[in-house]
Amino acid sequence: MPTSTPASRLALSLLAPGAVQSEIRAMSVACEQMGGINLAQGVCDTPVPAPVQEAAIRAIEAGHNIYTRLDGIGRLRNAIAAKQQRDYGLAYDAESEVLVASGATAGFHAACMALLNPGDEVLLFEPFYGYHVSTLKSLRINPILVPLTEPDWALDADALRAAITPKTRAIVLNTPSNPGGKVFSLAEIQEVAAVCIEHDLFLITDEIYEYFVYDGARHISATTLPGMKERTIVISGFSKTFSVTGWRLGYVTADRKWMGAMSYFHDLTYVCAPSALQHGAAAGLEELPPSFYTELAASHQDKRTRMLAALTAAGLTPSTPAGAYYVLADATRLAGKTAAEKARHLLAVTGVAAVAGSAFFRAGRGENLLRFCFAKKDKDLDEACERLRGV
Repeated sequence: MPTSTPASRLALSLLAPGAVQSEIRAMSVACEQMGGINLAQGVCDTPVPAPVQEAAIRAIEAGHNIYTRLDGIGRLRNAIAAKQQRDYGLAYDAESEVLVASGATAGFHAACMALLNPGDEVLLFEPFYGYHVSTLKSLRINPILVPLTEPDWALDADALRAAITPKTRAIVLNTPSNPGGKVFSLAEIQEVAAVCIEHDLFLITDEIYEYFVYDGARHISATTLPGMKERTIVISGFSKTFSVTGWRLGYVTADRKWMGAMSYFHDLTYVCAPSALQHGAAAGLEELPPSFYTELAASHQDKRTRMLAALTAAGLTPSTPAGAYYVLADATRLAGKTAAEKARHLLAVTGVAAVAGSAFFRAGRGENLLRFCFAKKDKDLDEACERLRGV
């Protein structure tokens, strides 16, 4: 009689078959292969502020090339604590409530490892940032999507409350947001905070674009609201503000009750953030004047204006972001049945890479949207805009 062959133990994990290269990375690779202009990935290739760059170089020359403390060098932790006090009136102890992470993504991963369990549910607003969803899934945590209301991506408080179940442990709030540039208003953040307090939830806030706000919009950190500091995990970093996306430097500020475990899991995965580069980020926080941050917003608002004009001229009707440095545009007129096909058609015709809007929505949504990044050097941005006008 024939005998069955047992399944091999050499197999991918249960998670791996569903894990694919992000559409953002895929478009960046395709763009590089053809020598195009990458408006797909938020690489932020604008110049690095001189104090940041020079301090990092000096640190390398001075021999700061070995492991740091698992939560970062004291100089940078102190600078982060001072920054949170300066900007938001938040008092964090630099010794026990600040973690320097290997990018904001690593900070988010450490927070999820420390605070959430497999099978827990976490609410995220849609459109969402794909790394938030994918990180949760990789840890066997269930992302639950709460759609924002088009066309201005307003918070639907009823939808938020309806998504709560006994398994809900946290809400993720990204403001200003990637991909839509949504800046949550005080009233919306108060509603999110009220739900967190009512249901005893963590709030994980991704505030990486905190200085990229336009037209008088104001970034509000939920941590500043009554009853929220203990339960809020603030994640941010330097990639966008200092144009050092490749340095992988982020940070987390949180109550000391949670920070020890987060630091442990960050150490387990990354050991520490890049040593010498931490000195560069510290110098930026210490030396750059308030005008640097206002000028940063003003210069990107100008880039946004050029991007919006080019997309409008191309018949790709854009929504106007209040923050961050991305634009979602209607790509209905482009060839292709899906957003991914439309993005590849646009790349082939113009040499300009965008990201399929479907990368930021549940299956079946976002198929007529493309996301464009405008945090580019002026020369490259103007060339991209000129190409788009001819599409």
